[in-house]
Amino acid sequence: MSYGDFLRGLLKNPRAVSAPTPSGPVLAAAMAEKVDPLRPGLVVELGAGTGVVTEALIARGISPDRLVVIEYSAYFADLLRSRFPGATVIQGDAFLFERYLPEDARISAVVSGVPLLNFPLWRRKFLIDRGLGVQDAGGRFIQLSYGWKPPIDPGRRELSKSLVWRNFPPAHVWTYRALPQEVMATREAPAVQPYPALSRRFSSP
Repeated sequence: MSYGDFLRGLLKNPRAVSAPTPSGPVLAAAMAEKVDPLRPGLVVELGAGTGVVTEALIARGISPDRLVVIEYSAYFADLLRSRFPGATVIQGDAFLFERYLPEDARISAVVSGVPLLNFPLWRRKFLIDRGLGVQDAGGRFIQLSYGWKPPIDPGRRELSKSLVWRNFPPAHVWTYRALPQEVMATREAPAVQPYPALSRRFSSP
């Protein structure tokens, strides 16, 4: 992968890219480190761009046939297919990720490079909650962000962060986990705005 590949994708769709430079290998490794390769199931990557994090996930021990990679940009999706022929690469909307998953698939983790800060708060909450909702106990939603505040407040979720200085620009890796039911029951549920309904189907459009 060259910087020229990233730049061409950026010029084709600037809103779909979270920074003017691709994520560096140190940042990609920091994201992949949050994924347990021994935890069974598919690893879903949202907004993979040029595949720097995809490559780090494979180096982490995630076999390509466990990867479902969803990328909005047709240019980047084609690039990902050529780089990772063993992975399932889908050109589609990360916010509708469930429709691209096999029915009854077990999900190990969700890793996101989607530029969430470009979207309204309700969409960020909806994506993260659904990303956790498709997983069983111990599931994680791992989000890259160049902001200094988390994409959403923890609320009824656990949240940890890692700051990667050795990336340009410096970036945070935010890791969300659903709280166990017995812990959630002791917390007051916040007021929640109703979200627009999403159709749930399990095939590419």
